[in-house]
Amino acid sequence: METIAITTEFIKLQDMMKFANLVSSGGEAKVLIQEGEVSVNGEVCLQRGKKLRPGDRVSFQGKQYAVAYADQ
Repeated sequence: METIAITTEFIKLQDMMKFANLVSSGGEAKVLIQEGEVSVNGEVCLQRGKKLRPGDRVSFQGKQYAVAYADQ
């Protein structure tokens, strides 16, 4: 499982996908999310603006990603 470190309270799902280099654009993220290709905490998520906070887990293309605060 790969950890995605954030320095803010939350990160939106589509932004996390871009930040983690899972997609090349927000438009690509939007399509993949709306087609049900992304799961958050074990459930398919169709909201590209879903707020992810530390402890949330994202599944995409058979890989797992965990959101966590960056060490400050």
